[in-house]
Amino acid sequence: MLSMSQQQFENFTASSLYCEKCKAAMPVRERLLLVLPDREVFDYLCTGCGSSVGQREVTAGDRLTA
Repeated sequence: MLSMSQQQFENFTASSLYCEKCKAAMPVRERLLLVLPDREVFDYLCTGCGSSVGQREVTAGDRLTA
């Protein structure tokens, strides 16, 4: 079983990520990219230039526990 401190980091979303075009850590917004039967894929977009800076997948099991 996970300890209490580990449980708080199981599911989280990024608020800022490094952008290659802006050459800095920039605030990001999350966009739903793809919905599949077993998971959803989200894309992180830089708020400065609009380029994609990362992705996150949420499985069906993660959605049920959230």
